[in-house]
Amino acid sequence: MEIDGASEEVEKKGRRHKGKHDKPKPWDEDPNIDRWKIDKFDPSWNETGMLEVSSFSTLFPKYRERYLQEAWPIVKNALKEHGISCELNLVEGSMTVSTTRKTRDPYIIIKARDLIKLLSRSVHAPQAIKILNDDMNCDIIKIGNLLRNKERFVRRRERLLGPNLSTLKAIEILTGCYVLVQGNTVAAMGSSFKGLKQVRRIVEDCIQNVQHPVYHIKILLMKRELAKNSALANENWDRFLPKFKKKNVKQRKVKIKEKKPYTPFPPPQQPSKIDLQLESGEYFLSDKKKSAKKWQEKQEKQAEKVAEKKKQREAAFVPPKVRARRSNSLVH
Repeated sequence: MEIDGASEEVEKKGRRHKGKHDKPKPWDEDPNIDRWKIDKFDPSWNETGMLEVSSFSTLFPKYRERYLQEAWPIVKNALKEHGISCELNLVEGSMTVSTTRKTRDPYIIIKARDLIKLLSRSVHAPQAIKILNDDMNCDIIKIGNLLRNKERFVRRRERLLGPNLSTLKAIEILTGCYVLVQGNTVAAMGSSFKGLKQVRRIVEDCIQNVQHPVYHIKILLMKRELAKNSALANENWDRFLPKFKKKNVKQRKVKIKEKKPYTPFPPPQQPSKIDLQLESGEYFLSDKKKSAKKWQEKQEKQAEKVAEKKKQREAAFVPPKVRARRSNSLVH
C-alpha cells in the first residue's frame, strides 16, 4: 500500500509539472481564429516611438543612377508615410534609410532596407514599394559565385528566362512570386515564404546544373492538380510526381598524342629551298630556262588530267560483262 501511495504522489507531481504551462488558451477554444494571420500594425501599439536611430545603406550600380534620380520622390513619399527618412547619394553611389522620431513600427526599418536592396537590383520603384506591406516578403538570390566559367553562367542564366521569357512567366504563375533576373542576382517578391523557397530552389538547381527549370515547372503543375483532390490531401505524393533521371551525354574522345622519347640533341636542320635548287642544278639556270621548265611541268600535269578525264568519260560507254547462263541438258 505504501508503494502504491508513493507512486500516486509521483504521478500527481509529474502531472502538476507537465500541466503547469498547458493551460487552455482563449484562441485554442475558438476554431475560427487564424493563428497565422498577420495583423496590420497599429501606431497606437507604440506611441512613444523609437529610442535609438537605426539606419541601413546599400550601394547601387552606375547604370541605375538616372532611374533612381527620377523615381526617388515616389520612394521618399512612400517611406515618409511610415516615418522613415531616406537619402540618395549620387557621389558615393549609395542609398540610406534611417528611423526618425515619427517611426512607430519597429520592423519597418527592415522593410525599408529590403526596399533599397530591390531598387539597387533593378526592380522598378512601384513594384519595390510593395515590400513595405506586412504580407509581402522578398529574397535576393546571389548566383554569381555559384559558377566560375562565364560562358556557362550566361547560358544557364538564359535557361531561367526561356524563349520570349516563357519559362520565367511560368515560374511566376506557379510560385505566385515576382521574379527578376539581373546580373549576378535574382530578386524574388511574394506573399508566401513557400513560393520564395520554391523560386530559390529552381534558381540554384538551374545554375548548378542539377535540374532544368522546365522539370521543376512540370512537378509544380502536378502538385497543383493533386492539391485540388481532397482525398489525396493527407497522402504522400511521391508516387504521382515524375522522376527525371540525368542522362550523361557521350563526349568525344580526346586523342592523346604519343610522347616521343626525350633526346637532349635538337633535330637535324631541314634543307632550305636554295639547297634543294643547288642539288638539282636549277639554281644555275637562267630565268628564261627556269620559266620554260615550269611551263613544261605545267603542260605535263595538264596532259595527265586530260587523259584521266577522257578515260572516265569513255568508261560510261563500255558495255557491262554478261555472264553466260549454263544450259542444263536433260539426260533421258
